[in-house]
Amino acid sequence: MKLAEALIERAELQRKNIQLFNRIKSNTMVQEGDTPAENPNDLMVEYEQNMERLLFLIQKINATNNRIPFDEKGSVSDAIARRDSLKSKIGIYRSIYESAMIRPERYSSTEIKFVRCIDAKQLQDTINQLSKQYRELDTKLQGINWTIDLL
Repeated sequence: MKLAEALIERAELQRKNIQLFNRIKSNTMVQEGDTPAENPNDLMVEYEQNMERLLFLIQKINATNNRIPFDEKGSVSDAIARRDSLKSKIGIYRSIYESAMIRPERYSSTEIKFVRCIDAKQLQDTINQLSKQYRELDTKLQGINWTIDLL
């Protein structure tokens, strides 16, 4: 199994578990005399089986990512951490940029005037640079995922 296939299966199991959780919750109580649409105990057994497989996959994915070299800066795990850091920075900087671009309405010249305290163009340039780095790193990670066998 390739690493990418394990990642796809992991994501699918996570989605299924969210659905199972919602199905279990909606079948935990019924009106007296009624029966639930699905047996919540059966659903919990299915959830437990999914969690066992999910744990297995996560452990194998993590072991693989830790052992496979990615670039001169480290392993695949290190690259994932760098990508996640870039994603976080991009999100924060976009929020800051959006707040700087809000133009409060002024109805008269006697109202308080607001001035921007950051260089919006420079911030947008930073966002663009970080986004490019993110795309390049993510593309390389996606590519390597299809070439690596899961340990």
